[in-house]
This record gives sequence, structure tokens and C-alpha cells, in this order.
Amino acid sequence: MAKEVGDRAQEGSAYGNLGNAYLSLGNLKQAIDYHKKSLSIVKEVGDRAREGRVYCNLGSAYRNQGNIKQAIEYTRRSISICKEIGDCEAEGNAYYFLGKNYELSGSLSDALTWYRLSIKHFDETRKGLQSEDEWKISFRDSYRVAYTALWRTLLKNGEIDEALFAAEKGRAQALIDILKEQYGIESQSLSLTPKQTLSAALELLPSQAVFVALDDDKITFWVLRKGSKISFRQSEIANGRADMLMEKTMKQIGLGNVVKCEDRSLDPLHSDLSCSRKPISEKTVLLSSSSVSSLQPLYDVLLGPIADILQDDELIMVPDGPFCLAPYSALSESIRIRTVPSLTAFNVIFGAPEDFHSKTGALLVGDPWLEEVTDKKGKPILEQLPCAKQEVDMIGELLQTTPLTGKSATKAEVLKNMKSVALVHIAAHGGQKTGEIALAPNTERQSPIPKEEDFILKMSDVAAVCLRARLVVLSCCHSGRGEVKSEGVVGIARAFLCAGARSVLVSLWAIDDEATLLFMRNFYRHLVDGKRASAALHQAMQSLRESKQYFAVKHWAPFVLVGDDVTLEFPKKMNRC
Repeated sequence: MAKEVGDRAQEGSAYGNLGNAYLSLGNLKQAIDYHKKSLSIVKEVGDRAREGRVYCNLGSAYRNQGNIKQAIEYTRRSISICKEIGDCEAEGNAYYFLGKNYELSGSLSDALTWYRLSIKHFDETRKGLQSEDEWKISFRDSYRVAYTALWRTLLKNGEIDEALFAAEKGRAQALIDILKEQYGIESQSLSLTPKQTLSAALELLPSQAVFVALDDDKITFWVLRKGSKISFRQSEIANGRADMLMEKTMKQIGLGNVVKCEDRSLDPLHSDLSCSRKPISEKTVLLSSSSVSSLQPLYDVLLGPIADILQDDELIMVPDGPFCLAPYSALSESIRIRTVPSLTAFNVIFGAPEDFHSKTGALLVGDPWLEEVTDKKGKPILEQLPCAKQEVDMIGELLQTTPLTGKSATKAEVLKNMKSVALVHIAAHGGQKTGEIALAPNTERQSPIPKEEDFILKMSDVAAVCLRARLVVLSCCHSGRGEVKSEGVVGIARAFLCAGARSVLVSLWAIDDEATLLFMRNFYRHLVDGKRASAALHQAMQSLRESKQYFAVKHWAPFVLVGDDVTLEFPKKMNRC
């Protein structure tokens, strides 16, 4: 049809699409033929931008064919056009492919030059996105291969510390931008050398840290400890796929697949809130009583290769890919483990102004009233959570604070009260995809029937608030979930960090009501005794492991601490309780 109407530009585009299709199928001869037909037409109509893209695609086809010399020639032509028309993003992409050509040819020095130039152009393009968080996350994810290629090639070249810096620079970029703005911190990282950056990170580390990076079936570890040389290890994932290992482990625990890496729009929260925090039956206990051995495959991959060089009883993990959703706190009985999205993010949180976070005050939210949230037949979608009310009442008595429950726990009231307190605790329904939370519908609303914005605490709602909380506890199903991006896990926990929370305690999967009540009772007793959050978490998990009813892994393993390891201040008479 394009030929019949004489639309040569459309015809050239169609040939280009066919070339890309054959390239993806591995039919390189057909791919090259169609891209050359496309090239002839776009040159005829004077479409310089498309001409640059076609040259890049031809370079990819020749590279896959093994003709590196031809691939380099076409990629350089693409770069020349990108410079001419001022397309910074496309130029960065072409530099990446040129680096890939040189890496495959064994010229690592040239490959590093072009990979660095690629990332430089991507970073410049990213600056233009300013405060658009979602755009930044999507942009970084689109070009994650360039960051991986740089640190991978640095390792091949024997530059271990520089490889760590390159991998770190690509992590949690959008979160770091928000945190620096939130805390009023000026960025000086551009003027620091890799060695200076790592030195700064090491100085702030309160304990040992492990930075994890994935590249296909290979997992790389950098172990950092103040005053020590960086240790480096590599190993391969036995089945070749991190997501498959996670899925298999979750099934052995008695759960479904918790890894959601696909890039798609969030579904309406109320459509995926079918999972309630309910007590379990005795029969269910017998069926799901998986032992700690079900976590052994994860331990073998994530801690086993470095177990001999871990010295302290405290560990900070900087995970990658599907392993961002691993239950790290449960992987060792002797080591207290928490996670951070990146070393730089930890540094920013740790370096927050002394007076930024509140020292007193608590907001406790439990069992919001949801009977007005109904389906088309007028039937309530979500059940009430009596144990969640019991949970916050118990914590409220311990902390001498009156909780928000039932009809009082509206979205508007929660957002208003969470701004100035040191502790936020929410016990409610959580969404399976991103952990977004169902609260009581706002009393002031336009529609008699609550709409989503009237009762769902979304990531955007949280991120828009300036929090002063030292600790946020999300005692909700799936509160640690989210889309796994190059940015990390993009979910409700990240939103609380963006808003200013110093640390967040989350659950990676659906949690049992009564088990959670026991867990939280022990967790807060240890907090009130002055223990740090990681120690309180460790002790609370141990209490469930040793119980007769909740010893199964699925009950005590989902809780993960993200961020700093905080302590909370309580009145003296509270410590005597």
C-alpha cells in the first residue's frame, strides 16, 4: 500500500521494521537486505534521523554475523549523523554499539572509551528529564545494557574498583536525585574519582557491605569493609536464571512466584487485593511447614560464595535484578542483614541533616474501614482485619499512643498525620504488584461510592509528602513488592524512602494475621528496650522460628529492613514496661 500511494517515507519505515523483525529472529541475511532497502529510501527522502538509526541497525546485523569491521563502519556512520542533527540519546546508543563491537573484537581499551562516552551522553540526556521520576526510571531501564557493559569490560580489564564504581553509578539514580533534593544536599559526585567515591562510601559504612551485580548467568560480588581492601568474587547461577531460582525457592517455601520484572502499567489496586491477612488453619500449617532448608538454594547463590570473608554479625546488601526481592533477613541466623538500593543512596540517607528526622511521635494505623469499597453488586471487596486492629492496639498500649483504626483511618487523615512523627506503622491490605495500601475512604469526596483516589494510598501520594520518620513499618501483604527495574524495586517502600523515611520494614509476600501479631509484639518490645531495628527484626524472626505454630519459613521469612539501621527514643517509663 505504501508503494501505491507513493509514500516513500512510510515505505522506508516499513522496510526498516521488517529488517528489525528478521534481526530479532536471527535471519541476518534478510535483515541486512531489508535495512539496505530502507537505507536507500530514507536517503532519497532526506530523513537524516532515520538514516542514522538504519546505519546503527545494519551495524548490529553485521556484528551478529561476525563481520566486526563492517559493523564498526556502519556504526561510525550512525554516530556522524547523530552528531550532525544533535540527537544526544541516539548518539549515546550508537556509542554503546561501537563499544560492543570493540569488546567482541578483544580491544578492551577502545571498548571502554566508547562505553564511557555512551554513558556520558545518556547522563546528559537524563538531566533534561529534571524531576520526572517515572521518566528517569524508564530511561535508565532502557539503557541498562550500557552500564552493565562498562563494569563488565572493566572487570575483564582487571580494574576491579573502577568496575564497582561504574556499577554503583548506574543504581537507584532517580531515588538519589529525589533524596538529595529532599535533604537539601548538593551533589559533588561529578568531581570525585572512582577511588574517592569508594573511599567516601567506606568511611560511612557502619559494618560490612556486599554489592551484587548480575550479568546473564554470572553473579559478581564486591565485599566492602571499613579499613580493608575491597574483596571480589564471581560465580555462576546453576540454572542460569535469577528469576527462575527465585520462583523455585518461593514455591518450595509454599508461595507463588513473587518476581515481577516486566515493564507494564500498574493495574487498579482493588483488583489485586484478594489476598487478606487471615489466620491459618492447623491443616495449612502441616501442609506449608517448609524448613529453613528451602532457603538453602538462595543462600548458596547469594551468601555461599562469600561466606568465608564475611566477618561481622551485621551486613548491608546492595542487591540486583530479581534478587532485589530475596528474603535477605532470613538467610542467616548469625548475621543481621538489611538492604539498600545503592551505596550512594545509603550515603545520602546516612548523611541527612541531624535535625531532619523526628525523634518522637508515632502514627499507628490498623484495620481501616472498607465496607464502602464494593463491587458492582454492592458487595464489599475487602474483608476487615480484626488482628490488624489488635496489632496496632497492642503497639499503641506499649508506646502510649492512640491508633487510627476503622473509619478514622482515612487516606486524608493518614497523609496528614504521617508528616511529623518518628514512627509510622500501617497494618492493612496491600496490593500484590506494588504494595500500595487500602485505607478507609475519605469522608469528603465527590462520589458516594469511593473511587480509587479516595482510599488507596498510592506511591505518588506518599512520594509527595515530606516525611520525618526514622522508621516506617508496613505490616501489609506485599509491601516489599514492586516492579524490578535497573532503579531497583519500584513500589510503595521506595516511595516512603523518597518521601524522607530513614528506614522501612516491609513484607515480601502475604502474611498471616496471628503470626504477624506475634512478630510485631516481639519486634516492638526489642525496639522499646533500645535495640536497633535490625536487631529487633532478628529477634522477632527468631521468636517465630522457635514457635510451635509459626515455625514454617513462609511465616517468619518475608520481613526485610530497607535503609538505615535506626533506633527510636521512647519515654523512660515506657522502657520499664
